[in-house]
Formats: sequence, C-alpha cells, structure tokens
Amino acid sequence: MPSRLHFGDDDFLRCRFALSPVWETQEAVRTLRRPDRQGYHAPWLRRIREAAAGLDLTPLWLLMPRRGHSPDWLGPPPIGPAATFEEEIAAIRASDPVAAREDTALSLACTPGAAESAPGRAWLADPERMVRELADALEQAWRVLVEPDWPRLRALLEADVAFHSRRLAEVGLGRLLPELDPRLSWDGRTLRLALHGEYARDLGGQGLVLMPSVFSWPDVITGFEPPWQPTLVYPARGIAGLWTEPAERTAGSLVRLLGRGRAAVLSALDEPATTSALAHRLRLAPSSVSAHLTVLRDAGLLASRRYGHQVLYERTPLGMALTSGG
Repeated sequence: MPSRLHFGDDDFLRCRFALSPVWETQEAVRTLRRPDRQGYHAPWLRRIREAAAGLDLTPLWLLMPRRGHSPDWLGPPPIGPAATFEEEIAAIRASDPVAAREDTALSLACTPGAAESAPGRAWLADPERMVRELADALEQAWRVLVEPDWPRLRALLEADVAFHSRRLAEVGLGRLLPELDPRLSWDGRTLRLALHGEYARDLGGQGLVLMPSVFSWPDVITGFEPPWQPTLVYPARGIAGLWTEPAERTAGSLVRLLGRGRAAVLSALDEPATTSALAHRLRLAPSSVSAHLTVLRDAGLLASRRYGHQVLYERTPLGMALTSGG
C-alpha cells in the first residue's frame, strides 16, 4: 500500500522548501552502511574512508534500522528554510528527554536485541545522557563527513530548490508534486508515495515541508509523526555530477575571450551556485570568484538572485550559448 499525505484547504498555503545540514549528516552516516545508496557517492566514500574509520558511528547506526522507525528527535524536519548546523544541533540538544526516550524506544524495537544492548539499556535508563551522547556523535559526524563538503552540497540543494520554485510558479503545486519523483502521484487532495508498508497522515493545516536531499538518494522519505511538521524528503536533482571535479581544461576560445579565471567560473555554473560554493569547487579565493562573478554579471552572461542569506548565480541565455560554443 502507498503512503498517503492528505491536504486540507489551509495546507496548500503552507507548503515550503527547506534544507537541513543535520538531515544530510544523518543520511551520510546511513549511506556508509547502505551499498544501494553508494553508487553516485563512490568518489566521496573513497575520499572520506580513512577519516570515517576514526569515528565511532555504532550508536547512530543502532538507531537506523533498514526497515522501521528512526527517531524523529535526532533527525527532525528542518527548523527553517536555511538553518545552520549549529542552530539545528542546538535544537536537538534541547530535546525533551522524556519524549526523546519514547521516540528512541520505538526505534530500538525495530532492531532485534537493540533495546537489550548495552547502549540501548543505558539510553532508556538515562535519557538526558542519551540526548548528550547522540548529539555529540552527530556533531562529530558532521565535522568529519559533511562539513568539509557542505558548500558544494548546499549549492546543489539550493539549485534544486531554485529549479522547483520556478516550476511551482509555472505549473502550480498539483503538477509540481509528482515531478519531484516518479513514485509520487497526486489526485487533488492526497499525495501518494509508492512504498513498502503503509503510512497515512492528515496534514492538519501545517502544510508540507519539501526537502531535497543528497544522501537520501534513491529513497523518498516521509513518516514524521506529530508534533513534527509533515515533511517529504526527495532526491535532489544533479546528484550524478555532484562529485565530478572541475574539468582540467576550459575551452581555449572561451579562455581567450574572457580570461582563464572568468572562463572557469562561467563553465562551472552548470547549476545555480553561490560564491562560496564556486570557490570551493574551483579551489579559488572567494574574493577572486566574487570579482569574476561581478564582471560576468555586468556583461550579461550571468544573473543573480537571493535565496535566504545566499545569492545564487546562474547563466543567462547568452552565457549558456558561450559555454556551449553556440
């Protein structure tokens, strides 16, 4: 049976996009143990393998059953459209220990023997300590696995939001929702997700958070329970090229026309990106990238627009023609 999310009249007005560095950290940890998720992420896995070996991820893995419930308090829906990791981990550290214990007990019950394991017994006996230990483990995973690549990841996620926001303006919510993933269908009031098992939730006027994810690929995820806001996590566009390094050479004609730095910046904008993401991708100083972006925008090759606290740059039709040789 499919999962079903039922919309009321008010829910159509309260749908929004959001990103979550905490969610990406959780799913990066999960990806390390899920061969079916590792295909596109093989370059990342090779690069972080040695650093990941120095982490003790066993406590987090214990709460990540292959089928079943993972604690919502430890991987909650995003608290804002573009919250920082520091803001999200602070909210996790402030979790109510009693509610966290109940949520964790549901997750432990999904793995035979987990509740009777040494960590399981300790957490259920002392939920305040549990919140501290698991938040610490999650923060360590962020620092090692995700934070070094967060500018690149955030750029891809923001590009997905920008693309789907444009589609929302063009075709409306009812057409947009099934476009997020082929497993989604829409009948005007109910969003259905073809999955094993059955889940149903009335959105109850809270609306729906639409969250693109890099490390959740290829899964589409829902199932958050009250009081958490209903959320749909779907694979972000462009994952196949996420870990592709910049081309060793930019087209010679473009270099002769624009100069090597500006040509590299224009060529790297296959998807909208921020200054910091481009600097990270091209291994250039942010100040240099910012100067190149200003010149390219003034020449009509790029357009810029604000998303939250970030400014995204993307090619204009003229910029696209130049990079394609047209």
